[in-house]
Amino acid sequence: MKAYIVRRLLISLPLLLAISFITFLFLQLAPGDYFDTLRLNPQISPETIRLYEAQYHLDKPWIIQYLYWLKNLLKLDLGYSFTQKNPVSRVIKSRLFNTLLLSLSSLLFTWLIAIPLGIFCAVRQYRFWDKLFSGLSFIGLSTPSFFLAILLLFLASVTGVLPSGGMRSADFEELGLFMRVMDILKHLLIPTVVVSLGAIASLQRIMRGNVLEVLRQRYILTARAKGLSEKRILYIHALKNAINPLITIFGYHLSDILSGAALTEIICNWPGLGSIMLTAVRSQDIFLVMGAMLMGGVMLILGNLVADILLARLDPRIRYE
Repeated sequence: MKAYIVRRLLISLPLLLAISFITFLFLQLAPGDYFDTLRLNPQISPETIRLYEAQYHLDKPWIIQYLYWLKNLLKLDLGYSFTQKNPVSRVIKSRLFNTLLLSLSSLLFTWLIAIPLGIFCAVRQYRFWDKLFSGLSFIGLSTPSFFLAILLLFLASVTGVLPSGGMRSADFEELGLFMRVMDILKHLLIPTVVVSLGAIASLQRIMRGNVLEVLRQRYILTARAKGLSEKRILYIHALKNAINPLITIFGYHLSDILSGAALTEIICNWPGLGSIMLTAVRSQDIFLVMGAMLMGGVMLILGNLVADILLARLDPRIRYE
């Protein structure tokens, strides 16, 4: 396993290099650049713009710019964000915790609900509860996240039960430790539900189908013939095989942990990386976009690696030589 992990990490280096190269190329193919907006400002002289371009090597051919970016990356320098007027590493660091908090809460919320719900519906196939949750799943899959976010924020503003946006209350600094935690959890509830609803609906249907397929296998029939209880058959024998396909999906979900939900963050006024990255792409803030791409690529590789390791640990039939 150790040799396999090392080999996968070594293979990921040229993969990250290819991803960064393609991203940089696409940014160069897009018409215009960030400095086009500065050229429209009469208060900024052309000499100042040329000075900025020379300082960050943006006056050179794009392949030379990419090589300079790689050189700085080896020094752990992600560049400078023109829109945020700060180094990219500092911009990401300032919003990283907020995005991690939202992503991890939605990840836990999704899997802790979807897996038991899928099992619950599978053992009650075609009964009332199965039909009810199946219908709710289709509604959840077809509901746009931005519409759900607006609806929940409207209900929150009318009822006053939950905060209508943001991450903290106005008097957050005056609260004690416990009340601060509760305040953040209240603000976290709506964006977590919005981000998780579609994933819960999808995973619940997948888990239900997996459990039903496994329960039709011959070894389940043999276990029943031996007189094993249904709970032991379901949770000891069937669940291990039914959950295997979902571990791969878990790897992809783990890779999205830093991407956040840009639209949900904007609507709910959650101060995460999503809104900043959207602004960076729209304004062609090249170094901030490359920093976001690099984080996403690393998380994608680590997520799939974690999924493969979990599969090998949970399924004795899978071995990596």
